[in-house]
Amino acid sequence: MSTSYSLSESTARRALRVPEITAYFWIIKGLSTAMGESTSDYLVRVLTPIPAVALGFVAFVVALLVQFAMRRYRAWAYWLAVAMVGVFGTMAADVLHVGFTVPYVVSTALYAVVLAAVFLLWQRTEHTLSIHGIDTPRREIFYWATVVATFALGTATGDLTATTLNLGYAGSIVLFAVIILIPAVGYRWLRWNSIFCFWFAYVVTRPLGASIADWLGKPAGAGGLNVGDGTVSLVLALVIAGFVAFLTITRRDVRREPVDAR
Repeated sequence: MSTSYSLSESTARRALRVPEITAYFWIIKGLSTAMGESTSDYLVRVLTPIPAVALGFVAFVVALLVQFAMRRYRAWAYWLAVAMVGVFGTMAADVLHVGFTVPYVVSTALYAVVLAAVFLLWQRTEHTLSIHGIDTPRREIFYWATVVATFALGTATGDLTATTLNLGYAGSIVLFAVIILIPAVGYRWLRWNSIFCFWFAYVVTRPLGASIADWLGKPAGAGGLNVGDGTVSLVLALVIAGFVAFLTITRRDVRREPVDAR
């Protein structure tokens, strides 16, 4: 019997476990980063830090277990995992500063080193950082480890610019909105590497989204609009649910053709 098999058979056996990168991806990613920030801040205030962090961790683990139980990409499972990473990633970054009084400069540097280490190990093990190659459990483990690290790094970075550098939430929004244009311009007009540009933008969406959430939810005395973290979190969750329902029905974020990213 021949050991060869068709490309379609290979794709069926190793179905992609992440969405296609479309405008919907970036919209929901941005919304989820903002929701993670507002939800984390709301839970910590309502439940007190220890129960809130415990709840966030449990939700994070359950969401990842659900995602790994899927045999291929499913919009609701994937974005549930991203949302819970957003909540727990925020808490992980805040715990260092609030619980252990670690300066934002130090925590930002620490999470940057962690992210770099994950990227290095992923590249050496799988020889690609492309999300178009997330089609095995091991690659997905690297992917989610990277996502967690980017959320923690982004949270610490956003707090660093808003408080330590005294830019405030509005100033931080402007700063990160400008920074996120760099990979877009590099990819579109300067022919930068697509994988580098993707992860560059992915990291920056976190502090941008978190800064927007803080600007909307925090009191006026802290530089916000005083909408309230709970209200911001609820509205964002509903908007995200609407987009995910749309994608579940239309499947517009499902890759139609296999991509060789190996």
